[in-house]
Amino acid sequence: MVQRKAAYPIDSIFLQRWSPRAMTGEELSGEKLLSLFEAARWAPSSYNNQPWRFLYAKRNTKEWDVFFDLMVEFNQSWTKNASALVVVVSKKTFDFNGKPAQTHSFDTGAAWMSLALQATKQGLVAHGMQGFDYDKAKKVLNVPDDYNVEAMLAIGKQGKKDLLPKELQDKEEPSDRKKLSEIAWEGGFK
Repeated sequence: MVQRKAAYPIDSIFLQRWSPRAMTGEELSGEKLLSLFEAARWAPSSYNNQPWRFLYAKRNTKEWDVFFDLMVEFNQSWTKNASALVVVVSKKTFDFNGKPAQTHSFDTGAAWMSLALQATKQGLVAHGMQGFDYDKAKKVLNVPDDYNVEAMLAIGKQGKKDLLPKELQDKEEPSDRKKLSEIAWEGGFK
């Protein structure tokens, strides 16, 4: 397994968090799953609007097939062993005045990261993805027009990579990141 190394001192949780695809298929208790959403609840947001919403289906429930059928075949090939599937939604307007909330997606991303870090602390996988039908998700999950479908997540207990289709097994290790000099600059855009 690749050992991730930071260029500057950071907490190890950031290096430990990655997005494996191999999951065991074990069911998660409601308490364990809800603790992930609890971590997300405490994320920062503009005007404390908390625009994020998490719609989910646990494995072996009637909702599972609805969520599973939203994904492209590639993602279905590995999420079939997830414990929960989640569609992340954000409210596009402020609660207090109904005006557009420009940072709804940004704030929801902060909530997703909080969820992902809590999953890592609990020894779980939280893998975000965009490979699903956004319009279908909006329709079948009854998402109101003033909300935006942002992403989908698969959550579960990490499994061995041989649970994955052969073509994914070689990719099942933590990835590196771009150099800091490629993503952060003093002053204007370079």
